[in-house]
Amino acid sequence: MASRGAFQLNVLLILAFAATAFSALSPYYYEQVCPEALPTIKRVVEAAVYNERRMGASLLRLHFHDCFVNGCDASLLLDSTSTIDSEKNSRANQNSARGFEVIDQIKIEVDKMCGRPVFSCADILAVAARDSVVALGGPSWMVPLGRRDSTTASRTQADSDIPSPFMDLPALIENFKRQGLDERDLVALSGGHTLGFAQCFTFRDRIYNETNIDDDFAEERRKTCPRTDGNTTLAPLDSSPARFDTAYFNNLVEEEGLLHSDQALFNGGSTDELVKAYSENARAFSADFAKSMVKMGNIKVLTGEAGQIRLNCRKVIN
Repeated sequence: MASRGAFQLNVLLILAFAATAFSALSPYYYEQVCPEALPTIKRVVEAAVYNERRMGASLLRLHFHDCFVNGCDASLLLDSTSTIDSEKNSRANQNSARGFEVIDQIKIEVDKMCGRPVFSCADILAVAARDSVVALGGPSWMVPLGRRDSTTASRTQADSDIPSPFMDLPALIENFKRQGLDERDLVALSGGHTLGFAQCFTFRDRIYNETNIDDDFAEERRKTCPRTDGNTTLAPLDSSPARFDTAYFNNLVEEEGLLHSDQALFNGGSTDELVKAYSENARAFSADFAKSMVKMGNIKVLTGEAGQIRLNCRKVIN
């Protein structure tokens, strides 16, 4: 227990120093104006995950999909209007992205606690992602804060920038590179697939047509994902979808990656060695995942007078 505590402390210290590199953001941004904001978010997230374990993966995914489209600015949360083509309707998010009601609840509770709307929706997404990982047994990290919310959204950009489950390794590397993320970030953040589920249509071709897949695993997945039906039927992304662990990487080494883009990380390419390392070292994975989450959370953030602090995460203040 002592060694685990020391490891977690070291991770937090490393990330605290790393956060200072992002001068526009600070883990202590709300410390004076609303010191109870972070405990309030944690309480709502823990309750949501307790009620439905899958919600942790959903909240983590919201932050990821938000950051990859014009930066971490809560543009994903905006509903469609006459002037906004909502990212919720993009290929990666339509009938897939979920957890918006939990974000709404957090916003209500935090604004009530703070006495006014000072905590941005973009920061709520970042903190909720961290708290979801912790609630499911994963590492903690200090989240740099101070993001502001966008006044626009782009379904077209979401279709272009959110990684596809059908991408091969070169496409994944290039996709992450455009966001300022390297191969280590790619593998570590893909490890977020240790949590959650995917719909049948996203892995059908893999389980019926690909050869770099374990036969027994493919046969098991075919039982609930037929060739011509059941598009939205869910299957776990790894063998323990409600626990943050290294099962995802172990599965890749055994050719049991559910998505084509998952198995692409361990298929004779440049990321094989890192996948194998994470499969054998949970501490290394947790530390790198936390560092990459901080790095991803700094993509194209709005600060200062840019953007706004929304009253309702679904609507721009006009």
